[in-house]
Amino acid sequence: MSTVKLGNPAVVGLAGFGLTTLLLQFHNLGLCGLGPIVAMGFIFGGLAQMIAGFMEQKTGNNFGFAAFTSYGAFWIGLGIIWILNHLGVYESSHTDVGFYLVGWTLLTFIFWIGSLFIHTAMAITFTTLLLGFVFLDLAHFGFPIFTTFAAYILIVCALAAWYMMATVILNDVSGKELLKSGKPWIKK
Repeated sequence: MSTVKLGNPAVVGLAGFGLTTLLLQFHNLGLCGLGPIVAMGFIFGGLAQMIAGFMEQKTGNNFGFAAFTSYGAFWIGLGIIWILNHLGVYESSHTDVGFYLVGWTLLTFIFWIGSLFIHTAMAITFTTLLLGFVFLDLAHFGFPIFTTFAAYILIVCALAAWYMMATVILNDVSGKELLKSGKPWIKK
């Protein structure tokens, strides 16, 4: 049996998810342009999350494998939509992007149910993610005010993801439980 300690790939996945989500909400609130989000969508939100997902598969974590790989693909796909729109190739309307988001809302609903069996920090992250997607769906189908609601909820989501990342990192380096993840909302 090997005694080599391996790193937890979730820390990179959570870092990429949190940072890219946070930056997009800054954009949705009108605080920054789209350029940094596209860059981070491809590299940190996209590629790094997918790599983390593939590494989660090696640990036997189906939830982490599916979630990080899926949301990595989400960010790469969204970045491609933005670039294709910018270049005038295969343009996607506001409604087209809305349907893209509806698909991700439905997938997020499945992950949300799974998160309820893990711990409070995960459940909060996926509850806010699901609510954020629902508000973005509404915003893309004729209710633009919901973009602001989504932005604030998704900022909480990004910070919740970073809290989980900090929990893993700080508890590991300190050798004790400095931060807690909480209990599952639904017992197995």
